[in-house]
Amino acid sequence: MRYLKVSSQKKLKPCQRKNMVAYVVEVHHISISRACRVLSLPNYMYYYMTVRDDSETIAKLQELAANYPTEGQDLYYGRIRTQGYKWNYKRVRRVYLLLGLNHRRKVKKRLPERAKNPLRPSAPLEMWSVDFMSDVLINQRKFRTLNVIDDFNWEAIAIKVAHSMPAIRVTALLEQIICQYDKPKCIRSNNGPEFVSKEFSV
Repeated sequence: MRYLKVSSQKKLKPCQRKNMVAYVVEVHHISISRACRVLSLPNYMYYYMTVRDDSETIAKLQELAANYPTEGQDLYYGRIRTQGYKWNYKRVRRVYLLLGLNHRRKVKKRLPERAKNPLRPSAPLEMWSVDFMSDVLINQRKFRTLNVIDDFNWEAIAIKVAHSMPAIRVTALLEQIICQYDKPKCIRSNNGPEFVSKEFSV
């Protein structure tokens, strides 16, 4: 048995040593006690039979994974402890890895479908499109134009030119044209900062 030598570079777990003892006993036909001495495994550890029952932990983690698919082990452990279970972190971690929950694919959140409106209305003054354009003067100073277009006939209802166009100017221009042309059923715009500010919403 001189050729049986356990490398000291990597420490083996007791379960791995137990498997090695079983292999040595079967292949070299020696006693279990001798194989345990060679592999530095106490006899009682070889004969020890685990009585661990993880069925309840497995069921709980599968339930949490189904109800909270975007959360991970730490959040699951917090929920488990909040619900009154006394399982320690190592046990939850071991079952979590056993179920392969650490290899789940991330699910992309789907945005709710927007109501589809026809791009072109059936009559004038039903839908306006509001958007900005920008350019640079000869002196390298930037300016912007606020364009209000009727989507039915593509008429330019208003074009406002300024170096700065905060939300308060946008609302002032819209109020001016609404007084002149009447209020449209819908105004189409992008998500620019001028159109999502509180001033524009009010």
